Amino acid sequence: MADYDLDKMDLDELKKLQKAVNKAVDDFHERKRREALAAAEKAAAELGFSLGELTSGQKTGKQTKTGLPTKYRNSENPAQSWSGRGRRPQWVVDAIENGVDLEEFRVDRAA
Repeated sequence: MADYDLDKMDLDELKKLQKAVNKAVDDFHERKRREALAAAEKAAAELGFSLGELTSGQKTGKQTKTGLPTKYRNSENPAQSWSGRGRRPQWVVDAIENGVDLEEFRVDRAA
């Protein structure tokens, strides 16, 4: 390791040294992070898991969105549904503007 006499360095030299040291520290942390990640992935693989499976609690690639239950469904297009929460979907807005009562789309209403 090189010895530096900091007292003999001018400001520009000190700033260059500081920048080099900061970069070396950042590179060191990144290298250690990658090593830790590789070790964790290897340990997970040895037990038959991917790291994603262990950190998310679900199998990667097979995650399903478990939203709220459907409260309203478009009778003209059953693929369109809404839980009744959040912003109204456009098909609901359009129907209401055309004078249709929202309750007409309610899933659990008596037929």
